[in-house]
Amino acid sequence: MPSIPSSKALSCAAFSLFFGSTACLAAVPDDAQLQALVSATVTPIMQQQNIAGLTVALTVNGKPHYFNYGVAAKDTGQKVSENTLFEIGSISKTFTATLAGFAQTTGKLDLSTKASTLWPELNGSAFDNISVLQLGTYSAGGLPLQFPADADSPETMLGYFQQWKPTWPAGSHRQYSNPSLGLFGYLTAKSLGQPFDQAMTQTLLPKLGLQHTYLSVPAEQMSLYAQGYDKDDKPVRVRPGALDLQAYAVKTSAVDLLRYVQANLKPETLASPLPQTIANTHTGYYRVGDMTQGLGWEMYPYPISLERLLAGNSTEMAMQAHKVQWLNPPQPQPENVLINKTGSTAGFGAYVAFVPSEDVGIAIMANKNFPIAERVKIAHRIISAVTD
Repeated sequence: MPSIPSSKALSCAAFSLFFGSTACLAAVPDDAQLQALVSATVTPIMQQQNIAGLTVALTVNGKPHYFNYGVAAKDTGQKVSENTLFEIGSISKTFTATLAGFAQTTGKLDLSTKASTLWPELNGSAFDNISVLQLGTYSAGGLPLQFPADADSPETMLGYFQQWKPTWPAGSHRQYSNPSLGLFGYLTAKSLGQPFDQAMTQTLLPKLGLQHTYLSVPAEQMSLYAQGYDKDDKPVRVRPGALDLQAYAVKTSAVDLLRYVQANLKPETLASPLPQTIANTHTGYYRVGDMTQGLGWEMYPYPISLERLLAGNSTEMAMQAHKVQWLNPPQPQPENVLINKTGSTAGFGAYVAFVPSEDVGIAIMANKNFPIAERVKIAHRIISAVTD
């Protein structure tokens, strides 16, 4: 019988669920033990969802573990590794938010500033009355999930913003939105006096120690870039669009994404100004149901049931507007919290979740946009199994 894979001791219930035994023995975990847990969790879902390749990166008490499955590209048969580059879609928003947290910490950005103050071309528009914070928390008044097709380019986005009319008063509703978070990142870069890509790749990513995280994959790294597959299993990769760099363009490896998770788990171990930078992104501004909205990140009381976590990451939360309950003052990161973010592109699906009080975090990346609910289930099962 295998020993129990646990950061402390895998619970008997979790062990029984995955290995069909009611006997439980505490043991110091190793990769082989964790491999059994992860494989039992992800392999059925990969088969059900026809996923070519998937990686799970897990950090337990500061130790990284990598579990790789399938192929990065069907035509070459190249196997997924912890160095394979995956598109992470909207998890990119947390990187953008971290850049904003850096701008705050270094005194360059005040989140109460009106958008048109930072981008004068918006003077006379609705953005005279919309703050940077409202853009960064999807509460500008109803900016849509995506830019309209005729405005989805750098050349047309300014005209779109200039004529856009809110559906609700700024600050009253949450409407998840690429244009909202994208503009938040665009204005952050303006506050820093740099183009966004330069601020991200030359300032923030090096400070975080991320050497294989890209907005645009360089030629010499293309051999590591996984091929994504759409719902019809046709090859696809993310396409350029308005504010794509700010909202959904990051490509990264399991090694780098887990390092990023570890930075968020233990920011106090990082050099200044990163501890305060990350604390800024973990600040809660309002609640919708069980979810507290941070900058980029979404937070839940921990422990949390699978049902509640699924509700917070549901299609309804992403596609519909919700009235918000603002916290006054904003709430620092609670002691017991699960922090997460989903990300998708046409050919990739990803999910990150971590629990600072347990020093446990997980990153899941696949070259298929498989259902978010399945990603959440994977993470919840594994986190539940390796925490008491």
